[in-house]
Amino acid sequence: MSKALTKTDFNFPGEKSVYHGKVRDVYNINDEKLVMVATDRISAFDVILPEGIPYKGQMLNQIAAKFLDATSDICPNWKLATPDPMVTVGVLCEGFPVEMIVRGYLCGSAWRAYKSGVREICGITLPEGMRENEKFPHPIITPTTKAEIGAHDEDISKEEILAQGLATPKEYEILEKYTMALFERGTQIAAERGLILVDTKYEFGKHNGEIYLMDEIHTPDSSRYFYAEGYQERFEKGEAQKQLSKEFVREWLMDNNFQGKEGQTVPEMTPEIVNSISERYIELYEHITGETFVKANTDEIHARIEKNVTEYLNK
Repeated sequence: MSKALTKTDFNFPGEKSVYHGKVRDVYNINDEKLVMVATDRISAFDVILPEGIPYKGQMLNQIAAKFLDATSDICPNWKLATPDPMVTVGVLCEGFPVEMIVRGYLCGSAWRAYKSGVREICGITLPEGMRENEKFPHPIITPTTKAEIGAHDEDISKEEILAQGLATPKEYEILEKYTMALFERGTQIAAERGLILVDTKYEFGKHNGEIYLMDEIHTPDSSRYFYAEGYQERFEKGEAQKQLSKEFVREWLMDNNFQGKEGQTVPEMTPEIVNSISERYIELYEHITGETFVKANTDEIHARIEKNVTEYLNK
């Protein structure tokens, strides 16, 4: 069985601090660079699940790196290098405390809210009579606050963001412009792969006074994809769409009575379940990138990452 990286405690040259997120560990190097390690941890419903998924970190890191490169003409981004399959090194940015979520279709949490009678999300009024997985007339931006670990992200409107001073009007205008342009590019790339980019999230920060795109983009952890073939037919019949996203993990959890609510227990993650999730992620990678996934050696992951990153930082 391949090994999964679920915990890191590196001591890189110039390291000042480390932030352990839900699935990524971010090391501050001399207040100048960030070393972001994409671990094999997996989270759903804002809960970190007990087992790691082999190769998940590598896949997400490599997908994000490809899309950061493929969108660098739209806006500056934080990436400097990927010295290891599971690591991106980038410039240190001061992050905006909001995530810019953009939706092209009504599904997921937005559909669950809509089905319960909600007709306004983040200050945006939704049309009456929409159905699950229906395409919006135009993509909509539904930001959320960026929660601490263990807390849930909360929907927030543009007006609330400005009122709370989380971004200036000029900054928010740029965030919206970048978000829509990135989503359009992601949609085009997805279409070339026979996919529909349904919704995704972007995070931004400031570096030397300029707004940069940060973190991962267009990965199956931060995005939802449908297969384009058969979409219309399934939609008209009211059938579930064939998805490329982490939604299959959420569905498995919900089928086993877990939605991250108090008193609920994560179902047992057997080696078979873990392996099947890993295989689904490989399928996601190959569809999204159009390339065959090459598994990195997992025998000594810690030592490999430490060596690769240290060599890069010491250049």
